[in-house]
Amino acid sequence: MNFQKSSTLLSCIFFIFLPSVITSQTCEKSCGNIPIKYPFGTGPGCGDPRFQPYVICNNQQLSFKTHTGCYPVTSIDYNYQIMYISDPSMSTCACTQPSKGFSLDANAPFSFHDDTVFALLDCETDSSPIYKSNGGVNSTFPMCDSQGAPVCSLLYSCQAISRLNLPISTCCVYTPVDLGPAFEMDLEKLHCSSYSALYGFSGQELNPQAWKYGVALKYKFNFNNDYPDMCANCEKSNGVCGYGGPYSSFVCNCPSGFNTTNDCFLGSSWSNSFKNVPWHTGTTIVNSFLYFLATYNSDVLQVLSFSWQGFC
Repeated sequence: MNFQKSSTLLSCIFFIFLPSVITSQTCEKSCGNIPIKYPFGTGPGCGDPRFQPYVICNNQQLSFKTHTGCYPVTSIDYNYQIMYISDPSMSTCACTQPSKGFSLDANAPFSFHDDTVFALLDCETDSSPIYKSNGGVNSTFPMCDSQGAPVCSLLYSCQAISRLNLPISTCCVYTPVDLGPAFEMDLEKLHCSSYSALYGFSGQELNPQAWKYGVALKYKFNFNNDYPDMCANCEKSNGVCGYGGPYSSFVCNCPSGFNTTNDCFLGSSWSNSFKNVPWHTGTTIVNSFLYFLATYNSDVLQVLSFSWQGFC
């Protein structure tokens, strides 16, 4: 057998054999019980690189990360592009506890949904900056929503809060000017001991036990909020949208473990195809395969051995 025929045989054997060496899809389609779709991902190289630092999957728990903490993601509404998170340290109708507050990072690609309501609890009326003096009488004009009084009243009627015997004036439905990125709610600076956040009343506005506690965050795909065509094509082929390379260029992560530059259909171009191969496993299998071929043809063995060493 001449070298050209051996090389041809090598190519056929390599591409038939390679799928057994490739690992499963690197970018997963769920984290715990939450489906994961673009622009989010389950790890580096998955989803949109702008979102990856803020939404992370660790031990099958999806979390939202800011400089003030890491908050569990409870659900994602992909149709309306809303992510819902909870803060274990905030107060609800069921319990009240001290909290440091909640903030968004300046570069985070999120903003608050219009339904999100923040209520500051147990604030010091004589020193908190949310109150301004007006002729010697404290008022809550600058940063508290006067229409939010019913929310405060109902929250303070909850058993967990009412037993503290706090005057209703120590509650403020917080409405600062900036509720977008770089939002900062530092309770220590505001002289408040806790806060509550909610994004819905479940049709029971007068029953705070049934309210939906947590924070609703909006997100956009891009400036025009258009779903990327490349990502749509990738997902149609059972791939997961991701990124790679020095410029974080788009890649489609396929079930075989390969990354492509468009989709996972047969004939797609391959990019960084071999980065997911477990070489320590593949080497053992291939070496066994080479030993088997040794009894078949020494020329083939020589070509395969040379090629495998150069490839590794």
